Amino acid sequence: MAFTRVTLAAALHTVLAVIGIASAAEGQRPMPLAEIQSNGIAQSAAAFEFPNSSQPRAKSTKTHSTDISSPEVESNPASHSVEMSPENSLPEPVMQLPTFEHMALSSNPSLQRAMYMIGAAQGNAVQAGLLPNPTVGYEGQQLGSGGLAEQHGVLIGQELVRHSKRTLNRGIACREVNAAQHAYEVQRLRVLTDVRINFYRALRAQRQIAVTSELLDISRQAHASAESLFKAQEVGKADVLQAQLEVEAATIQHENAENRQRSSWSELCAVCGISFLPPAPLDGELSALGVQIRFDEALARLQSFSPEVAVAAVNIDRARLKLQRQLVETQPDVSIAGLVNWRDNGIGGASDGGLAVSVPVPIWNRNQGAIQQARHELAAAEQALAQLQFELQQRLAPAFERYANARTQVERIRDRILPAANQTLDLTRKTYQAGEINFVALLTVQRTYNQYQLAFLDALESLRIAETEIDGLLLSGALKQ
Repeated sequence: MAFTRVTLAAALHTVLAVIGIASAAEGQRPMPLAEIQSNGIAQSAAAFEFPNSSQPRAKSTKTHSTDISSPEVESNPASHSVEMSPENSLPEPVMQLPTFEHMALSSNPSLQRAMYMIGAAQGNAVQAGLLPNPTVGYEGQQLGSGGLAEQHGVLIGQELVRHSKRTLNRGIACREVNAAQHAYEVQRLRVLTDVRINFYRALRAQRQIAVTSELLDISRQAHASAESLFKAQEVGKADVLQAQLEVEAATIQHENAENRQRSSWSELCAVCGISFLPPAPLDGELSALGVQIRFDEALARLQSFSPEVAVAAVNIDRARLKLQRQLVETQPDVSIAGLVNWRDNGIGGASDGGLAVSVPVPIWNRNQGAIQQARHELAAAEQALAQLQFELQQRLAPAFERYANARTQVERIRDRILPAANQTLDLTRKTYQAGEINFVALLTVQRTYNQYQLAFLDALESLRIAETEIDGLLLSGALKQ
């Protein structure tokens, strides 16, 4: 059916129907154009005015307004029933980011594992500094002499470790303790970064549900309006079908948002070390822009304060001590053994004793292989630190690119695109009201505006994740380590 130019009254009726308000001919008052814009266009724009309280907005079920002075209202006793409003009902408890951080630091098993590794390293440090145990035994000689020359005695021995070998052993083990402590800090930052990333993803999903719920309401209202216009023979069947497609597309978006919220909530619980936590509204800041990050400042902070760098520095110190330990290994230890014969039949059954002192002679084995190994391990540890510095620069580059792109998108969509799209939607509705464009054109502009709203959410999520990665020194994936 060809589109026909509608009269001003019919156009006004159509616009009112699109935003869910019946006409005065149906027993309700007509709405002024200014009120139409505040309830229609501003309603769509309000989807991105994020309040401080980030509870998801309840799905709107209001499709028309009612004049309280209408006789129909006065004659209907049910209209005076009091409903529990959100202001009168008990507020639903919300959860904030510090709550999840505290749960993760207390329950994440990767942190518990890192703590046990510190304890294991401390035990090794204690063991490395202990003295060798003495040896005690029995010694009998001339046992076949028929009691004429038999000797029965107690043998006591001790190995004396020389040249501060025990001190170096304990020093090496203490460096391993330091490395385990820095590894714990690495894991702690991974956990916190994962919690923050998943919190922002869940918060984004919560906001997406609120936005898609409003978009679904608008699409259903537009479809109802299209069917009314079709019955009045003012639009064609194609317009009704197009409106139905918009409803289906909005339904898919809303269901995807609900699935995304369930998934992000499950991931957030997992990184907190909790098997199950009932979903609750989240309270957090998603849309505010912080101080802009500079690449050179972020790189300098990363290379200076990353616990990965601290671990690499400790490994260099440990390799240096290990080389010193291998160098003094060529100095032999002393073994001392004492013998006390409480009965020596060769001298009439009296007691006597003996003493033995021995040292290994480094002729064939001068520890040359272990020294060579230690020298190369020290050089490799030094190169590992240099490699890590460049690796951090390499890892920062794509993260900073994501941050810069997301920040640019957020600023441009917020400051230019959304205001222009909102103005375009306003002008298109006025043009449609004047009968200059058809219903499909109005739906197209409405769909475009909705797409920019969701794109704004995507950009905000990407910005928060990139900021969190950079602030967390590029450490994440706690449950994968």
